Amino acid sequence: MGMTMTQKILAAHAGLSSVQAGELIEAELDLVLGNDITSPVAIHEMDKMNADGVFHKDKIALVLDHFVPNKDIKSAEHCKCVREFAAKHEITNYFDVGEMGIEHALLPEKGLTVAGDVVIGADSHTCTYGALGAFSTGVGSTDMAAGMATGKAWFKVPSAIKFHLTGKPAKWISGKDIILHIIGMIGVDGALYRSMEIVGDGISYLSMDDRFTIANMAIEAGGKNGIFPVDDLAKKYMEEHSSRPYTIYEADSDAEYDEEYTIDLSALKPTVAFPHLPENTKTIDETGDIAIDQVVIGSCTNGRMEDLRIAASVLKGKKVKKGVRAIVIPATQNIYLDAMEEGLLKTFIEAGAVVSTPTCGPCLGGYMGILAEGERCVSTTNRNFVGRMGHVNSEVYLASPAVAAASAVTGKISGPDEVM
Repeated sequence: MGMTMTQKILAAHAGLSSVQAGELIEAELDLVLGNDITSPVAIHEMDKMNADGVFHKDKIALVLDHFVPNKDIKSAEHCKCVREFAAKHEITNYFDVGEMGIEHALLPEKGLTVAGDVVIGADSHTCTYGALGAFSTGVGSTDMAAGMATGKAWFKVPSAIKFHLTGKPAKWISGKDIILHIIGMIGVDGALYRSMEIVGDGISYLSMDDRFTIANMAIEAGGKNGIFPVDDLAKKYMEEHSSRPYTIYEADSDAEYDEEYTIDLSALKPTVAFPHLPENTKTIDETGDIAIDQVVIGSCTNGRMEDLRIAASVLKGKKVKKGVRAIVIPATQNIYLDAMEEGLLKTFIEAGAVVSTPTCGPCLGGYMGILAEGERCVSTTNRNFVGRMGHVNSEVYLASPAVAAASAVTGKISGPDEVM
């Protein structure tokens, strides 16, 4: 019986010739990731283990990104804990104020993840790196602690679902619209503990930023991971960003899949996820007249350079509607700098938006954009659960940067064609 891409990667890292869905294995790790919320818990667990240091100071990444710069005393204490741990163990890939970025945009940019890797992170959106042909998945802080100490983690080998993407997407259709369409189609538990393998000729029309977005939200369909085949675009990205060697794994022709879906990208429309689940999707022509109070453009899902360019192209020469708060968050320092040099930040500010330092802040209801009771936000983030961005009686609508920017101009959920 053949293996999927994910199964081949896991077999190689477990030292096995083959694995099957449902099998329990222990795999060697190429990278262990933590942030300022999850790392302190893992560090305290390591203390309980009486671990003799970390398994490899170059294979741990600690990124302070959720509450940085610190918003209060508790977040400052969390960061101090991580800072002291990183210094004690001489962690090479430690990113603090001035160097930090949103972790899932920062790590690929820094070349820390490449095809064929096995990566765990104490953050559910660690599945982002599947865009590069890696197996990456979120874990709890205890598993992170064990990973930092031993360089290993156990997994139940996932079965898989195959998604065939065909056709060329229309102008405003992005990776966000594609993954929201998929989640709306299969539901938030449709891929529960399964690998989501994305294939098909339609991939050739997707930028790396599109692919990062799709892989990032595999977890919102319940997926263990999302993964793309490694094509020339992925190779070019890795060769530009990393000096590490990579390994390309391809699914066997007789690999087994629980289900297969075909999605015609040319038929998709801008898509919005209504409260309070990412599966509650409507196309832009079905949204109705929904007035909003805030727009957030950023996050590990949509804070990359292409996202900012699209948002700026919609906002250029226009004004954010009076009474709407528009918040733009470049995902990394490099993206911030590139956006500044291209004049995108000027476009945002002239339109009446504010631009923040890189942070996850508003996505998890942390800071930089908390909602009050009854307020509505169109956000390019990945979750719209009850109370996700603030008050339990607030509402979050997930959308692409194009829809978010257009909505900022009109003051209601709108497609970009309505303002262009």
